[in-house]
Amino acid sequence: MTRFTPTTLAGPDLTLRPLGPQDVDAVVAACADPQTQRWTSVPQPYERRHAQDFIEVAAPRALEGNTGIVFALDDGSGLVGCLDLKNTDWTTRCTEVGYWVAPAARGRGLASAATRLLAEWAIRARLIERVELRAAPGNAASLAVAARAGFTREGVARNAGVVKGGRVDLVVFSFVSGDL
Repeated sequence: MTRFTPTTLAGPDLTLRPLGPQDVDAVVAACADPQTQRWTSVPQPYERRHAQDFIEVAAPRALEGNTGIVFALDDGSGLVGCLDLKNTDWTTRCTEVGYWVAPAARGRGLASAATRLLAEWAIRARLIERVELRAAPGNAASLAVAARAGFTREGVARNAGVVKGGRVDLVVFSFVSGDL
């Protein structure tokens, strides 16, 4: 079985690195943002203790359980977002990418570039065959990220997700080893 191990990935104008205690304040600020709140399942209100738990417990638990890996998206000024691989199935070699970007860093192409970098790393370095991305149909920014990152839209999984407003359909995208 292949394992996720702590690593740092570098791309043009961005780095994906492990989360650390220095990221707590930036995570709190980004996860308290109304758009982050709207399209994710982060706690509301989002407090410092939530960020500390995410960094100190949830991210290490995913890595230790080999079900995923969490990265800080750093543009050189510090954390401006997070990306993760989750729901990893090593038998089928499938995983799912998720992300959020802080308001001040949106619209710069960072999410698309980081998502592509992470998908390519998963396939090349971890022998993943399929990376899925799921986004609510109303989340235009995430739908655009998927397309710009080179993911293929496959269809809609009805009533498959939960956001702050309740249950939603999810548009399913994939990036597979043949897409490299």
